[in-house]
Amino acid sequence: MEQIWKLDTLSSAEAFISNQDGQSLLTLENYIGGQFSENTSENIFISSFNPKTGREYAKVPVSDETAVQSAVDAAKAAFPSWAKLSRRERSHHLRRIASLLQENRELLAVWESIDQGKTLERARVEIDRAVSNFQYFSSYILHDDNRARMVDGVALTYEHRSAIGPFALISPWNMPLYLLTWKIAPCIAFGCTAVAKPSEVTSMTAYLLAEVLRRAELPPGVVNIIFGDGRTTGTAVVTNPDIHGVSFTGGTATGVQIRKLTAEYIYKHVSLELGGKNPTLVFEDVELDEAVRVASQAAFENQGEICLCGSRIYVHSSIYDDFIAKFKSHAAQAYRSQVTMGAIVSLPHYQKIRSYLELAKDEGAKFELGDIPPREPQNGYWMDPVVLTGVSQSSRVVQEEIFGPVVTIAQFDTEETAVQLANDNANGLASVVLTRDGKRMRRVGEQIQAGLVWVNCWLVRELGTPFGGMKNSGVGREGGDYSRDVFTNVRTIHLAQ
Repeated sequence: MEQIWKLDTLSSAEAFISNQDGQSLLTLENYIGGQFSENTSENIFISSFNPKTGREYAKVPVSDETAVQSAVDAAKAAFPSWAKLSRRERSHHLRRIASLLQENRELLAVWESIDQGKTLERARVEIDRAVSNFQYFSSYILHDDNRARMVDGVALTYEHRSAIGPFALISPWNMPLYLLTWKIAPCIAFGCTAVAKPSEVTSMTAYLLAEVLRRAELPPGVVNIIFGDGRTTGTAVVTNPDIHGVSFTGGTATGVQIRKLTAEYIYKHVSLELGGKNPTLVFEDVELDEAVRVASQAAFENQGEICLCGSRIYVHSSIYDDFIAKFKSHAAQAYRSQVTMGAIVSLPHYQKIRSYLELAKDEGAKFELGDIPPREPQNGYWMDPVVLTGVSQSSRVVQEEIFGPVVTIAQFDTEETAVQLANDNANGLASVVLTRDGKRMRRVGEQIQAGLVWVNCWLVRELGTPFGGMKNSGVGREGGDYSRDVFTNVRTIHLAQ
């Protein structure tokens, strides 16, 4: 860790990686009870690859049931004292973590870029958001309030909240540090302790976060970070009877499995933020250049590897041809592989995206921009933006989450049809509405079956607003008061007059 901690430029980190040999790869360690430890008795590891080169650069341990139990025991032991700590003291710890993240912003961004494949510029944005997560909840808990009511002449009633207990926090590979801290910050702010498991595909910045927590002198056991896959490590942690809740962000299939695994544990709070196949609606009254900019950003930011990306674009027929021409031109200039776009996160994911493009070709889609990339990529998992037209609404290309730099464009004639097309999907996470008509903004926005609706913008967030989806995009909401509902139990106290 000491050596890695000094590698805060891309050139120094990449030189370190390139000088490794197969026998001395960087090996991550679990962080349990305030200490790093090699606690996987089976000595099974997952290879971690640099998406920009396709070369293995680290080994991630698969934590077995024994290692998971150690982490749960540490979280359970730390919970009573942490939950009793004053809000001001917990707030101080969160502010200290935020400060250390800020101080080491470039280090974290460099390794996030290497581990996930994203550009360094995009990684910096996400480190800043990780800082904001701790800053926001450090302040929120100092100004929290509860309701009191009077039963006239009989009793005063008030709500009292208390932390639930140890929580399992499981985060995805697309925004590794940002989404992990989105869970850790409220969890410990509200008095819970955590066993956190990042994606096995992108575990590096979680490893560095553990060092931040150590340097911040967070009490041992409050946050434990373990590494491993879903089948072994994830299953062990979510089914552990001493884990009182699960907050998960990731694929819908994994969310379904978590619901099954936790079904018999009625007491566990479960919050699931799952997949999206999000629509962007472009109406005829837009300022075309600005609409193109927003729609392109929503489609291709972070290589399309954001659950909130607008991968289905529906355009009013009167501006359809002009929109496509401008959209193609803008995307080709603004989103260039190896320049302004990073690499796809892994070879399996690269092949998954490619399979959808092959399907689109077989179904007769028109490739307005881009093409099917090589079957076996050389020197990294790079992929150019792809814009498709002529794809059937019923096609898997339109209906299923691809999670890459691929967008489909179709047209509509009426507002009613636009809403119908937007809602014609099993998912309901996010959407974008582009129009200058104020009445339409509300009328359409309130009909779309999605947890988040952006009007004339995208990816704008105020951390107190509810985050989560409808339909197969998950259950529960997080953010501000909604995170409080996830991590606390509420009881009503009745005081006789």
